[in-house]
Amino acid sequence: MMALVKRHLELYFGNKSGVLFSLLGALIAFVLYLVFLKHNMLASWSQLAAPQKLLDPWLIGGTLAVTAVTTTANGLNQMIVDRESGTLADLALTDMSFIGIQFSYLVSTVIIGTLMQLVMFAAMVGYFSLTDQFVLSLAAIVPVMGIMLLSSIVWTTFNVLILSFVTNLDSLGKIGTILGTSAGFFAGVYLPIGAVPVAAQNLMKITPFPYNAAIYRQILMADQLKTTFKQVPQLRHQFEQTLGIGIQLQHLTSWQANTLILAGFSVVFGALTLVFAKSSRRKAINKVCLLYTSPSPRDYAAS
Repeated sequence: MMALVKRHLELYFGNKSGVLFSLLGALIAFVLYLVFLKHNMLASWSQLAAPQKLLDPWLIGGTLAVTAVTTTANGLNQMIVDRESGTLADLALTDMSFIGIQFSYLVSTVIIGTLMQLVMFAAMVGYFSLTDQFVLSLAAIVPVMGIMLLSSIVWTTFNVLILSFVTNLDSLGKIGTILGTSAGFFAGVYLPIGAVPVAAQNLMKITPFPYNAAIYRQILMADQLKTTFKQVPQLRHQFEQTLGIGIQLQHLTSWQANTLILAGFSVVFGALTLVFAKSSRRKAINKVCLLYTSPSPRDYAAS
């Protein structure tokens, strides 16, 4: 299986344009914030001391969630390519089980999602440290890396479930476009969750997007929240609710609750993926049978 994982990683990182395209959704969210959103959000929270020190990590958290979605979706492209080209059917003839083959796609995609989040994280922290003197404590880095891994697992299982119904690259491109566009909205990057209608908020809350962004924000903003709201504690709840730092259910979710919710989504997506894996396996085996039972051009010539 490790040979297949290595193959998938080499194919992904060997396609430089594909790697850049997988980051496109996150880069769009980042640029939109810098060009359009940052000024308005700073004005909205001008009553706070140094609001940029809160809003910069707020954006980083949301953008990392978008990165996890788009890079894992792009990392699974090879699964669709293999399925369409018949390579998956060939692999099904080897000694490796079909579940093992599918698992190799999952493992490589989790690695891709984690690494690409690290790249975006380093780039954004570096940019804001130069422009806004943003400083991230070392104590926050380890838990952030842990959430990167969890995010990759959640969105890999989600994307595998979605792509279980995709049989060609044309459909894959359309789904990738939809995911990249919707991720920024559902993660509350283009608009904070508190700024959209209640119906839209309820729709966002039944997806993993806002919880993923929230847990990043809770870790990245923890120290600065204490400092900023020390003198105005009455504004903190409103700030966290409006900007999706905690998600309002019966009360604002903690990072522990968000972690459990994300893990729950991963279990549900994984269970559904196993159900549909049976159908995928049957299609692959049928393709093998078709390849080996169909008459060749030589057979037609002989007849």
